[in-house]
Amino acid sequence: MADDKTATKTHQAGIGDSIKIQQLFKLMVDSNGSDLHLTSLSPPGMRVNGEIVRVKIPPLTPADTKRLIYQILTEEQKNEFEKNLELDFSFGIKGLARFRANVFYSKGSVAAVFRQIPSIIPDFKTLNLPNVLLEMTDVSNGLVLVTGPTGSGKSTTLAALIDRLNENEAGHIITLEDPVEFVHPHKNCLVNQREIGSDTLTFSHALRSLLRQDPDIVLVGELRDVETIEAALTVAETGHLVFGTLHTNSAVQTINRVINVFPAHQQDQVRTLLSFVLQGVIAQQLIPKSYEPGRVCAMEIMVPTPGIRNLIREDKIHQIYSQMQIGQEKTGMITMNQSLKKYVDAGLIDNDTAMSYSPNPEELAKQIGAKTRGMT
Repeated sequence: MADDKTATKTHQAGIGDSIKIQQLFKLMVDSNGSDLHLTSLSPPGMRVNGEIVRVKIPPLTPADTKRLIYQILTEEQKNEFEKNLELDFSFGIKGLARFRANVFYSKGSVAAVFRQIPSIIPDFKTLNLPNVLLEMTDVSNGLVLVTGPTGSGKSTTLAALIDRLNENEAGHIITLEDPVEFVHPHKNCLVNQREIGSDTLTFSHALRSLLRQDPDIVLVGELRDVETIEAALTVAETGHLVFGTLHTNSAVQTINRVINVFPAHQQDQVRTLLSFVLQGVIAQQLIPKSYEPGRVCAMEIMVPTPGIRNLIREDKIHQIYSQMQIGQEKTGMITMNQSLKKYVDAGLIDNDTAMSYSPNPEELAKQIGAKTRGMT
């Protein structure tokens, strides 16, 4: 079990009362953990294969958590945190890894979550991403949306796509991130990565000046409000390839979110614009394997065919799901339930796990011959 493995590694590291945060980072990396949680009245927690396991040391006191977390903050970051009560940043530890951090208060005590960012940009083939994503991004302009809950691997998928373009195009890539995660070197493209808070004030502020920076490819770390969504649509409309993320769980939900964030009197115009610029929606989630350690990435992929573009314009979004299932061999589209069924058939996840992650359990039950609660 991951808990036993973690306990052994903790013992070997010799961690005691004078624990240092660098030791916890190394322990997380050695245990293949994705996140480190520090909060008072609990031992440090690490997310390993999707589950939180506790480090085998006594619970941290409020003084412990503050001491540990403040070990890696600059004076400027400490002041910003104490002023705003929240702090987002990223940093690297030489020879170990890069991390994304969020520091916050919980019941008056300092707490934090640190996410490990692999130092090597993931390779498209290593991730086993479908080739339809290459076709989707082999365009000079448009909008590609990668969506899913927090921790679903959106940043990893985007990093692989951006790296592929960095190798094969000859242009200018600008990323707007909060904070910068994967660091992209200059390859065949020039790459400028801007971190919200240190390189620019806000997403919307950066987007307003973006077109004066001669970009070809743009990554917007999060389309979080009407202003950033409107700006991303405009940048895509004016001849640039734009990538963005949303915390939505399906292609249909994503399209509805983009449209419904606008006031009613603008929605017809937005539907028309979106129908022209959208190049694809990738909705994904990471699912723990049922019979061995590790996780699989289930993906729903929507490619806007002429029929789907027409449905967007005509405000018939609810019909898109059925359109996604037509001619899939040619379009490369797949629904989330079909992706889940693929992993069930391959013996990587069991029926119960698939059902718990399904957006439509009744449909999936028919596909895999399972039963849902309340069904006969």
